[in-house]
Amino acid sequence: MDIAWTALALSLKVAAWATALNLLLGIGTGYLLARTRFPGRELLDALLTLPMVMPPTVLGYYLLVLLGRRGTLGVWLQEHFGINLIFTWQGAVIAATIVAFPLVFKPARAAFEAVDGQLEQAARVLGIAEVAIFFRVTLPLAWRGILAGVLLGFVRALGEFGATLMVAGSIPGKTQTLSVAVYEAVQAGQDDTANTLVLITSFVCIVVLLAAGKLAPGRIAHK
Repeated sequence: MDIAWTALALSLKVAAWATALNLLLGIGTGYLLARTRFPGRELLDALLTLPMVMPPTVLGYYLLVLLGRRGTLGVWLQEHFGINLIFTWQGAVIAATIVAFPLVFKPARAAFEAVDGQLEQAARVLGIAEVAIFFRVTLPLAWRGILAGVLLGFVRALGEFGATLMVAGSIPGKTQTLSVAVYEAVQAGQDDTANTLVLITSFVCIVVLLAAGKLAPGRIAHK
């Protein structure tokens, strides 16, 4: 049981950090693509959505190439700041952030696009600054769709396996998340531990998915 609770605590920590990062990145990029027109906009959208369809192990390989001891960014971080992200929980956060990002970005873009532009224009006529319009008009009208995406992103980050295993490894108490712990327990023939981990993971995911379903714009519209 100690392994289960330790893995759960680490998974929640990684998922929380990944969700916080995706909240900022998803809102920023979602608003940018929803409100601006520029050449290559849909190509950028496709690239940002790529982690949703690309195998996590491929993403993990790319991260290893980029952040590893011989990677461009990895070498720079090591030389200038003494930072090594491989086989650390911070590396797991980066992997989970990238994998879960499309689940936050796409709903955020859709939520911003659903906001009536006439309301924003009315605020401009009243002399309200653009930043104030975003926080007082746009974001309050889009927050339910954004929050639903954030919850889905949290669940995806919580259950991330492939990229996390390649980047962070499976160090008990340090980088072994719930999904990785399940894999290790099954490989070791520890069925009781695996069952406990699976039940904990399933319960958390079901609770978050139910919350996300209640916040979905489609559900709200029918109430």
